[in-house]
Amino acid sequence: MPVISDTAVVAQTTAMNNHAPAGRIYTCPMHPEVQQDHPGACPKCGMALELIAGATSHPEDDNAELRDMTRRFWVGLALAVPVFVLAMAHVIPALARQPWVDGLTSRWIQFLLTIPVVAWAGWPFFVRGWQSLRHWHLNMFTLIAIGVGAAFGFSTVAMLLPDLFPLTMQHDGKVAIYFEAAAVIVVLVLLGQVLELRARSRTGSAIKALLNLAPPTARQVAPDGDNVVPLDQVKVGDWLRVVPGDKVPVDGVVVEGHSSVEESMVTGEPLPVEKSIGEHVIGGTVNGTGSFVMRAERIGADTLLGQIVDLVAEAQRSRAPIQGLVDRVAGWFVPAVLAIALITFVVWMWIGPEPRLAHAIVNAVAVLIIACPCALGLATPMSIMVGVGRGAQDGVLMKNAEALERLEHITTLVVDKTGTLTEGKPRLMEVLPAEGISADDLLRFAAALEQNSEHPLAAAVVQGAKARNIANTPVSDFRSVTAGGVAGTVNGRAALIGKPAFLRQEHIGGLETLEASNRRAKWLT
Repeated sequence: MPVISDTAVVAQTTAMNNHAPAGRIYTCPMHPEVQQDHPGACPKCGMALELIAGATSHPEDDNAELRDMTRRFWVGLALAVPVFVLAMAHVIPALARQPWVDGLTSRWIQFLLTIPVVAWAGWPFFVRGWQSLRHWHLNMFTLIAIGVGAAFGFSTVAMLLPDLFPLTMQHDGKVAIYFEAAAVIVVLVLLGQVLELRARSRTGSAIKALLNLAPPTARQVAPDGDNVVPLDQVKVGDWLRVVPGDKVPVDGVVVEGHSSVEESMVTGEPLPVEKSIGEHVIGGTVNGTGSFVMRAERIGADTLLGQIVDLVAEAQRSRAPIQGLVDRVAGWFVPAVLAIALITFVVWMWIGPEPRLAHAIVNAVAVLIIACPCALGLATPMSIMVGVGRGAQDGVLMKNAEALERLEHITTLVVDKTGTLTEGKPRLMEVLPAEGISADDLLRFAAALEQNSEHPLAAAVVQGAKARNIANTPVSDFRSVTAGGVAGTVNGRAALIGKPAFLRQEHIGGLETLEASNRRAKWLT
C-alpha cells in the first residue's frame, strides 16, 4: 500500500489527458466488460456508466446525469407531496370529514399530478427496466418498472373505467386507486439515484485532484527565447525551463542548472530533494528557489503521475472477492421476487378476502415495489469507489479492491517513510557542540547565518534559536553556495554551515570525526 503524500490535493480538472484516447469510454462499475462511447445505463444492472480515467474529460458535462436526476427528483417531489396528502387525507382528522376527500375531484388531481411523475421523472427507470428484460439481465429496475407501472396502470383503469371491475371491488361506484404509491416510489428511487451519483462524483474528484498536480503549460526552450506552450504540445526530447515556484511539467532529466524539488507527492518526505545535472525530475513535483532546464523523457499518460491516475482508476473499477458472492445472490434475487409476487397474487386470489382480485393485485404490486435490491447491488461497488477515492485524496493508493478488503485482517503496519507519519516540518531537537564552545554560542552563530538562507532546514535552526531566547546577531559578508552551504562573518568571526564537501573547500579540518558521528547517528536512528 504505497503512500504517495501526507497532504490532500485540490480537485480541479486540468490537461493531463493529453495522451489519452481520443474518444470517451464509459464503463459499468459492476460489469467492467460493458463499455461504450457515450453516457447511459448498464444493460445488465441498470447502473449509470462512468467515464474511464484517461479519456478526454469534458468538465461541463461530467455531472450531466447528476443534474438531470436532481431536476427530476425535485420536480417529482413537488408533485408527489400533494398526491400523498390527498391519498392520505382520510386518515388525517382535520381533513377526514371533508366531502372532497374521496371525491372525483381529488382522484382527478392525483391522476393528473402523477402522470408527469411517472411518465417524465420516472422515465429513465422504465427505459432501464425494458433494457433488462430485452437483454434478460433482470435487476432492480426490472422490479421498479413493473411495480410502478402496475400501480399506475391499475389506478388509471380503475378511475377511468370503474365499470370494468366487479361490484365486489367497488365502493360507492369507485374502485380503490394507488397513485400515491407509484409517485412516492419514483421519488424515493430518484433520491437513491441522486445520492449514488453524488457519491460517485465526489469519488471522481480524487482522480481530477491527481490530474491537477500537473501544470497546464510548460516553458519550452527555443533559440529565440522561451515559449509558454500547452502541456499537450510538449514532445519527448524537448528542453523545458522550470523557474522558481513552478511545477515540473513532465518526467525528465536536468540538463542545466540546479535546484531543490519538493517530491512529497511521490515519496511522502517533506524535505525538498537537491537536483543537479543528470538527475531525474518527476512531473507534478514543485520546484524550489532555483532554476533549471530539463529534457522531457516521458509525457502524458507515460509519466509517473499518469500511471498513478491509471492505478487509482483501475482500483476503483476492480472487483473485491466478496462482490462475486453479491453478484450471485443478486442474479437469483430478481427472479425470486417475481416468482414471489406471482405466488402472492395466486394465494390472495385463492384464499384471500373479498374483493379477492383487488387484494391480490395490491399485494403482488407491494411485493414488487418493496423488494427492490438497490442496496444489495450497489453497496459493494459504491463502497469500493468511495474507499479508493478517499484514500487517493489523502495520498494512499490501493492497487485493487482485493487489497482494500484484506485491510480488515491487517494487525501490523510497517512504514518506511518518516515524513508520512510526522507533521512534515523539521524542528531543531538538540544541539551537540564540540569541546570548547557552548551550545548557545553554536546556535547563535548558526541562526545568524541561517536567517539569510532559503534552505528548508534554515527555518528550523532560526526557530530553535528563538525558542531558546537567543537574540538575533547581525551577519556581514554573507554568501550562499548552491548545493554547498552558507558563510559569513558573525561578531567579527568567520562562520560556515554546509555539507562536508563545502567545508573541505573552505579548508575546515576535523571532518572525519564529524562524518563518523553522523553515520553512527543515522545507524542508531
